[in-house]
Amino acid sequence: MDQLTITQPLNSTDMEGAYLVFERSITEAFNQEGLGSLQDDMKDEIEHKKSLLQSTLHPDKPSESIEAGSFFLLAKRGNNVVGTISYAPCGEEIRILSENRLNHIGELGSLYILPEVQGQGLGSMLIQVLATELQKRGIKQFCLDSGYRTAQKKWKRKFGEPYTVARNYWGEGTDHMVWLCNVKDFAAN
Repeated sequence: MDQLTITQPLNSTDMEGAYLVFERSITEAFNQEGLGSLQDDMKDEIEHKKSLLQSTLHPDKPSESIEAGSFFLLAKRGNNVVGTISYAPCGEEIRILSENRLNHIGELGSLYILPEVQGQGLGSMLIQVLATELQKRGIKQFCLDSGYRTAQKKWKRKFGEPYTVARNYWGEGTDHMVWLCNVKDFAAN
């Protein structure tokens, strides 16, 4: 088995591999949630993630982010991208659900792992590498959010109780949760 590496900065040759991770893992997440019939929503989510990834690249300077402080990390096995994670200014749901109290906190996002390599600690490794990078940059907190019930269970185990919960945000029985985390709790020492 090829060695696992976490890479940054992202370069254009990794784009297709990251796109595949988005397509396969988002499709899997929708299916796990019983939302597989919402094809347009699924495609919109995939396209949104691709757009975020593209926005972190300057066409002439791939290592520099257009949005100050925004970046992606990729997990690669050999030359194949198997996972992604990002850091950027907090998104719209977090701003709304925190009543703008977390606007100054950056967001951990786009944590996606290919379905066939999930459950092997790759997500935890990506979180640790991201938190370590944030610590180096002097960033003390990050936030994250999720509307996927499967992911919410994982995040509760990893990050504890959410900062806020919007009950029935996506419809009856479908909540949206936001966590606020201290970088030092997840960075490598």
